[in-house]
Amino acid sequence: MGLPSQVGCRSWDRRYRPVRPIAWCTWAVAPYAVVLGEALIDLLETTLDGQTVYRPAVGGAPLNVAVGIARLGGRAELLGSIGEDAFGRRIRALLQAAGVGDAGLVTVAGPTTLAVTSFDGNKPDFHFYGQPPSYGLFRAADLDEALVAGATVMYCGSIALLCESAREAARSAWVAGEDGVIRTFDPNVRQSLLSAVEPVLAVAEEFAATADLVKLSADDAAALYPVWSPERVVNHLVGLGARVVVLTLGPAGAIVADAGRQGTVPGVPVRAVDTTGAGDAVMAALLAGLLDQGMPTDWDGLERRVRAAMRVAALVCERRGGASAMPSLAEVRERWPR
Repeated sequence: MGLPSQVGCRSWDRRYRPVRPIAWCTWAVAPYAVVLGEALIDLLETTLDGQTVYRPAVGGAPLNVAVGIARLGGRAELLGSIGEDAFGRRIRALLQAAGVGDAGLVTVAGPTTLAVTSFDGNKPDFHFYGQPPSYGLFRAADLDEALVAGATVMYCGSIALLCESAREAARSAWVAGEDGVIRTFDPNVRQSLLSAVEPVLAVAEEFAATADLVKLSADDAAALYPVWSPERVVNHLVGLGARVVVLTLGPAGAIVADAGRQGTVPGVPVRAVDTTGAGDAVMAALLAGLLDQGMPTDWDGLERRVRAAMRVAALVCERRGGASAMPSLAEVRERWPR
């Protein structure tokens, strides 16, 4: 899928902006999300004939989110960089099969980053290989600002923000979307990549302070604020300026907060085989809801959105892999008809 569908002229506002120079007046109108961040290859630990082997799977938290949005019926464009190798081509093929736009995904010299993934029970542990990381070579100059400004929803976050070039591109996207785009952020901290927490914390708080929605996990919270309770972390992020914060707690559900209230949404019982991508599924479901209905207008609406997102994550936990585990809207409705 390329750019969103186009129709004739409309008056100037954030949803009707030209996506490229053209000789006649056409404008992007279908709601879509731009997702900025890494796309890579997960090497997932498994066994074959009694031996430990590693199965390649397309992944990266932002890519998982984009695929999740598309499978739930939304439209998504992935912005980032991949290597000029077979793995990079495999990433594009999966995006195209999933219906995710790749017009903003650039190919850079060198191999695509690998994330070797081992498991402690059903919980993944990631170690990244490839220097410089292919996902970190996306530049502000590569950014299609009209594509960003015409979006309904924007996602930034994850490990691409550890790289200066990709971080500056994300800042440019954040500014391009400040006039009406719903901006969302997920720090998605990976401890194996951190030499010190302070720089990561500074970037996380920079984006969170002007985000309409921040989603983070209990592990993210513990990495960024090691001596704080999850409830204090949520209150702090709301105090910085985040409009809504969702902090996932694994099987225990999620803490949800806005400027007026904090509450807990219970988890969904599930026999988890692999939690890879569960947090990304929560984010994808929340973003799909934003595309369909905009920001929740009351507390009950916010809780309903988070409950629905927890169900999507539960289905992901019953499957192996990240992007490939994202369920379709039909699968979610079959499991939970209401």
